[in-house]
Amino acid sequence: MTIGMMKLLLILTAILGAICVLAAVWIFLSPPPERLNISDLEARQVQSASSFARLRPEESFFDRIAFYILNFFHLEKPLTEICTLLGSPEKPQPVDILYAKIYSAILFPIVGFLIFGTWLVALFLIPIGFYYPDLKYKLAITKRQEDMLKNFATTVDLMALIIESGLDYMTAFERIVKIAKEKTLLEIEIEKTLNDTKLGYTRREALENLAARTGLQDIRSFVGLIVQSDELGTSLVQLLRNFSTDLRFRRLNKAEKLAAQASTKMLIPLFIFIFPVVFIMMLSPMIADFINGGMPF
Repeated sequence: MTIGMMKLLLILTAILGAICVLAAVWIFLSPPPERLNISDLEARQVQSASSFARLRPEESFFDRIAFYILNFFHLEKPLTEICTLLGSPEKPQPVDILYAKIYSAILFPIVGFLIFGTWLVALFLIPIGFYYPDLKYKLAITKRQEDMLKNFATTVDLMALIIESGLDYMTAFERIVKIAKEKTLLEIEIEKTLNDTKLGYTRREALENLAARTGLQDIRSFVGLIVQSDELGTSLVQLLRNFSTDLRFRRLNKAEKLAAQASTKMLIPLFIFIFPVVFIMMLSPMIADFINGGMPF
């Protein structure tokens, strides 16, 4: 057996060992599974059938591995939540995210071994590769949430104005979507909420789906205000105006906090990049004169 084959066997053995160690740590740190009632079990079965129906463990060896990892690490709920927070797009679906995690866990150690030539680095890169897609999608979710919050206060004010004219909040949603020249992410989510009501969901269920897709506490509070007003029959206009005022106040406080932190954060680049250059410019002529024959004074 050649040296190259021995190295390949060693790295494959290391990868399998790392997967076993990762599985053992995951089992040790994972909380015990919760008992589910009948409705939760039915919902999970419907969700699993719709999200992971592409897996064919009886036909494909790779799908068999993916199905095992999905059930062993209990990834069905986390992957579905990531897809929901991404806005439930056509791509990626939860099964696509699972595939990406597996591909990344295989690719990272191979690249690490080819670059560094040691199986220890490849062993270390397996869990990093497995969780790298999670970091990528979480950054996309954060950016998406920040984009939705940009015009949220203005949307709440516009909704209060429309409701004050005598229309209900669902009609206000329709008007906001209709008058938008270029739909923002928030208006796209509002349009999905309107479509949910047309598909047979109740208003409350459609609003709760809106809060779940965004994953933002501000929108959860907004949905809570609407649901509470709808159930108790209270006026929604003043609640929305107070809510938008509170949104702008918290946004202003956040901007002031970031401005106060800017001076402190500027110290690091000043000490690393600016001050050394200034000292070099000031002291280099004196050092050059001293080397060439003494100081000029």
